[in-house]
Formats: sequence, structure tokens, C-alpha cells
Amino acid sequence: MKIADTNQLGISKLLPTPSGIAHALMTACRKENVTITEITKIIQTDPALSGRLIKKANMASLSTRKITSVPEAITRVGLNAVKQLAMGFSLIDQYHKGSCSRFDYQEFWSHSLLMAIASQELVKSTRLCSPDELFACGLMARIGCLALATIYPEKYSKLLENQSPDSTLAELEKQYLQTNHHELTAAILNNYGFPKIFVESIYYHETPQESCFSEGSRPYQIVHLLYMAKLIADFGVSSASEQNQFTSELILLGGKMSLDTESLGFLIDHIMNDWQTWGELLKIPATELPPFHKIITSPVVRSKNAEDKASLRILIVEDDPSSLILIEELLSNTLGHTVFSAVNGKAALSLSLKIQPHIVVTDWLMPEMDGLKLTQSLRATDWGQNLYIIMMTSLDDEEEIIEAFDAGVDDYVTKPINIREFRARMRAAGHYRKLQESWERDHEQLKHFAAELAVTNRKLEHIALTDMLTELPNRRAGTEALTKAWNDSSRSNQKMYVILIDIDHFKTINDTYGHAIGDQVLKKVATTFRAIGRKNDVFFRIGGEEFMAIHLNDDSDAKSAVLFAERLRQHVAGLQISIDSFSIQISISLGIAIKEQHMKNEDQLLSAVDKALYAAKKTGRNKTCLYIHNKIVDCNRCISQCA
Repeated sequence: MKIADTNQLGISKLLPTPSGIAHALMTACRKENVTITEITKIIQTDPALSGRLIKKANMASLSTRKITSVPEAITRVGLNAVKQLAMGFSLIDQYHKGSCSRFDYQEFWSHSLLMAIASQELVKSTRLCSPDELFACGLMARIGCLALATIYPEKYSKLLENQSPDSTLAELEKQYLQTNHHELTAAILNNYGFPKIFVESIYYHETPQESCFSEGSRPYQIVHLLYMAKLIADFGVSSASEQNQFTSELILLGGKMSLDTESLGFLIDHIMNDWQTWGELLKIPATELPPFHKIITSPVVRSKNAEDKASLRILIVEDDPSSLILIEELLSNTLGHTVFSAVNGKAALSLSLKIQPHIVVTDWLMPEMDGLKLTQSLRATDWGQNLYIIMMTSLDDEEEIIEAFDAGVDDYVTKPINIREFRARMRAAGHYRKLQESWERDHEQLKHFAAELAVTNRKLEHIALTDMLTELPNRRAGTEALTKAWNDSSRSNQKMYVILIDIDHFKTINDTYGHAIGDQVLKKVATTFRAIGRKNDVFFRIGGEEFMAIHLNDDSDAKSAVLFAERLRQHVAGLQISIDSFSIQISISLGIAIKEQHMKNEDQLLSAVDKALYAAKKTGRNKTCLYIHNKIVDCNRCISQCA
């Protein structure tokens, strides 16, 4: 993440800054001993801000009792969120309009407000952070754009005028202004006191794949949540003809959040309703949209700027020079298509392979290869199946016309050519081609959607069976693996053993150094297990500080199991774990059980190994115990008894 150096750029004093009450609130919140009473007095001097905070508290509250006072609202929303919201509301009031002619201030705030509401609603189903804090994050996520439009009104206007699909807005900003809205947003939010985790997530929210956050981590989840909120905002402020381009990705992202299309539609409709309410309150435009399910099931709306005569590649096959010139003139100069020509079917077939036309207009009667044989040859190819073929003929016999359609012709015109009729036929051909392109786009989208969904399902399956902290298989995976190993062992008469491992006095580590350090210890131990484990050893984290290993092989007798367990124990005991400024030494207790003939199922094996681990912990820890022949053996004392 690169944060703009506003001093070096010479813009530190020109940045959008909350004024009045919001500024006083920022100053007060910097004091360590600030009280809710002080904050309440500041907010109550601004009736508009007081009303907005009470409204915000009531909209976020799950309680049926209405909040009616500022102190209650502050308590409900939280002091940090109150400060952030006050800054956002202040900036909206100050920058309703400005001097950058190409910057749409109203649309900017409309999009920001919608993103704020979407962020708040999306985070409610998680415990990532306070919904009110994420509301503020969504509201301020693109504040860098407003800053650039405010500081460089003329340059930014020119930049927006030159924007094209070939380069992103951030790239253009960097080219014109030596910084971009991501870098400037990060600088502003840092100055406003936003927590680092939010600043980083906002910085990458337009391109979450560039964040390099660990998958499943809190920043990873927040940045992807903000990305979806932005997509909902893009969808909400776009025109009806543009909304279709967002729906597929929204459905895909909804699937990743376990939302089916109906649930996603309900959520988006709720967000849009809140957008209307907040728009009225803040005097920001908020377009009323149809229900989401109607948008995704409605035909695609054609853009007002769409040209009916979009250029097509048309191949004319005609051996009569006068007719050829007439048709070329009409299609090329009048209708603006790209026209190719051939004088017979054989030449046309060869040319078609090179140019792959959208439409073929061919005469019937020609030397070497007539129009009928050309049509049959074209239809015999894969790409020729989608061509639109118009036959020109001087024949008007019903049987011959039917023969032409049977050969694969889509339409026909009689010679001599009637210009008006021919133009009508070409409109039909053009309409067919647009439908074809629309179908191809939808088909590609569906393929992409299916591929993304398959990847998502594989990831979800992996997550369901993986402990995200240690990246070892989890308890569910361990239970399934134990059942499979038991069944495989029963079929093949292979031997198997199970080891249960417990980190000694792990609660003391958490209490002494904190849970973050405790998590690092768990990761170090898991890494050690993976490094020492042999080919047929599979480790699982089955909960807290407890791990399990399963081994299935012909060498799985008691002696080999004990020797392996002791190697694990001694290796862990010799670890010097250094985290931050702490040096931590740990030990583990292990219980082993071998699958024996009297055991009827894997539950009895699991019960046996549990008894062995309990014995190891009860008799002093940092040792290995084996359950064999219905008795416990202390392997540290007498490894020879385990043979």
C-alpha cells in the first residue's frame, strides 16, 4: 500500500477537511479521557447531525424500542463510528457541488452513500467489525476522487474527459497528477484516524486480488466485502441498459457468501430501500430501482446510443458486375458495412475461410460453384453454422425456393434487386447477428460463471475441511479420514494406529502472552508436525491445542508407533519458539492406540487413544503413553514393553 505524501505534493492544506462540529468532534476524540457527555454536548449543538445519528442508530438497531436521544445513539453506534459518521456527513454538506466541471458531485455522493449502506448490510451476517464502522468506510472509500477534483479542478476535468476503457481512472490520475485516488484516500483516512485495517482494505477494495491478504484473514474478508459493496453501488447508479453487466458477478459473489439468487435479491432490494431513505435525509439523489428479480429476468435494455447499423463483415458473391457494384455501394457507402466480394462460389468459399463473414449474399446461378453448393459447403463447417445467408435469384419457382431453404439459406431476394426490399432484408440479417452476439456473450458469461462457481465450491469444500489457522485438516476431516482408514484397514488387513497430541499448559501461554501469540505457537507446532511426518502420516487439528495423527501401513506396530511419537515429542521439546520479543518453550503429551482385533469400530479405537492421552497428561505431561491389550504403558519408562 502506498500512501500519498501530501506535504511533498504540496496539497496538505487543500485536502477536504470536515468543518464546524465535525472538526470539534475530531479534536475532542483525540483526547484519551474524553467522555460521552462531552461528545454529546458537541453533537447537540448541530440539530441536523443529531437527527442523522439518531436515525442511523435506529436503522442499525435490532431492538423494537426507538432511540430518541443523542447519548443513546452514541452508546449504540460507538464513539469511533460516531466520529467517522460525523466527518462523512460534514463532507457531504460541504461538497454538494464544486468547481470541477466534469466531476459529478451528486453522483459521487449517491454512489458513496449506496456503498456505505451495502457495506453495513453485508457485514451484519459476520463478526468482522461494527456495521456502523463499515458504513463510514463505504461512505469514505473514494474520498480521494473528491479530493483530486477539489485540488485540481481543471486538470481533473480534463482527465475525466480523456478517460477511456483502455486505462483505469487510477492510472490516468497517476499520469496526470503524480498520485491517485487510492493513495490520497489512504492519506486522508489516516489523518482522520481510521484504523489501519480499514485503511488497507479501502485502499485495495477496487482490486482486492492485489491486496495479497491471507485468504480467510480478517482484512481479506473486509476487502472482498467492500468490493461487493462497490459492485452493488455501481449497479445501483448505472442506467437500465448497463445494469446487466453487473448482475452475473453479483450473483457469483452472492454464491460465495452462501446467498442464493432469491436471498441476494432480497438483500439488494433492502439496500436500495435504505438508499432511498438516506437519500431524502441527506438530500442526495437515489434512483428508485425495480426489484432485483425483475431486473435479472427482464430482456436486456438497448442503450440509447446503440447504433442499428453497426459494421458487419459481408461477403457478396455475384458474377454480374453491374449488380455487384450496386450492392457494394449500398452496403459499404450507405449502410457502413465492411464488404468483400467474389465472382463465384469456389472463390467465395476460399475467401470465407480467411475473413469469416457475418453475412453472405450470394447469387444462385454462377460458374464453377453455384450459390446452392456454396451454401451447403459453408453449412458443413462449424463456423458456417452461424452465418446468415441471403440468396439472390431471378427464379420465382416455389419448389426451387424451398430447395434453397432446405440447403441452409436464411432468406432470399429476387433479381433485379429492389433497393428498398433489399435494405429490409439486411435489417433482418443485422438483427439476427445482434441476437447471435448477445447469445454468444451470454454463453461465455455462463461458462465463466460455471467455472467460477466450480472454483468457489472447491474452495468452500477445502475451507470446510481445513483449519484456517494451522492449514491442517480440521476435526471434520479427521473424523472422515479415521472412518476411511478403519474401512481400508479392514479390507486390506493393514495395520493402523492413531496418536492424540496435546500441547501442555497451553492455556497459560494464552493467558501470559495473549491469544495472538498462542495462535503463532499453534502454527509453529503444526509446521513441525508436517516437517517430521512420514509419507503415510496425516495430521489434523481437532480443536484448541489438540491434534491427531493417523498412520495406515504394514509397519504400524506398537514399536514403530511409539518411536515415531517419541521423535515428535522430543523435537517439539527442543524447539525454541521466538515471537516478537518473547522466547517460548513448550512440550506435548501424546497418547497412542493400535487397532486391535477385539475392536469393533473406529469409536473404540478413538476411546482407547483418548485414555492413553489422559494418562500421559495425568502422570506429569511431556510424555507418551500407549493403550495396548486393555492397559496403559508409559513409553518414556519402558519402550521395550511396547514391542
